[in-house]
Amino acid sequence: HQGPKTGGRGSEGSFCWRYPLLRKLFMRTCDLTLLLALPLLWGPPRANGQNDTEPIILEGKCLVVCDSTPSSEPAGNALGMSVRSGSGRVAFSASRQTNHEPTDMSNRTMIIYFDNILVNVGSHFDQESSVFLAPRRGVYSFNFHVVKAYNRQTIQVSLMVNGWPMISAFAGDQDVTREAATNAGLVIMEKGDKAYLRLERGNLMGGWKYSTFSGFLVFPL
Repeated sequence: HQGPKTGGRGSEGSFCWRYPLLRKLFMRTCDLTLLLALPLLWGPPRANGQNDTEPIILEGKCLVVCDSTPSSEPAGNALGMSVRSGSGRVAFSASRQTNHEPTDMSNRTMIIYFDNILVNVGSHFDQESSVFLAPRRGVYSFNFHVVKAYNRQTIQVSLMVNGWPMISAFAGDQDVTREAATNAGLVIMEKGDKAYLRLERGNLMGGWKYSTFSGFLVFPL
């Protein structure tokens, strides 16, 4: 005598298949078990972030400038950062090594000339004319010390930008052999603007040895 056919299933399967409600519960239990097992088969999820992208390689010298107003940067730059080439560095410093009398040219223009270049990063200071040419729009810092020697006259020295005085300094003590007219300040300049020192009052007939004129780009605008 043979037992009832089971359709190839075990005793539990035969019992479940005889009752539809139990069969549905059994199938849902199997599906739930499979879903819970899938993460174990696939392994931990991978984070899709910067680690999945190739690194960006910048060749040459670069200057990274952090901008406090990211909205002014080009679209697509969420970090508010711009990469500028190394040529964006601008600085100069010039001095007077000799104590020669003013030349005819300096007497005519009243521009104070310097004969020694200490620093000229970017080559934007012209030694022959002693004029600085701004390479881009930005905030620039300038300072100067103009020494008058054996001269009892009061002198006034001004930092000029495109022919207009921005800041001035005086030296007029008659009881010293050397005195300096000195000042410093920040100036906004446009690309192509010119900055130089001009003698507004008095003379430098005794020479101006040890005088200096310096400036640098604080940040571009």
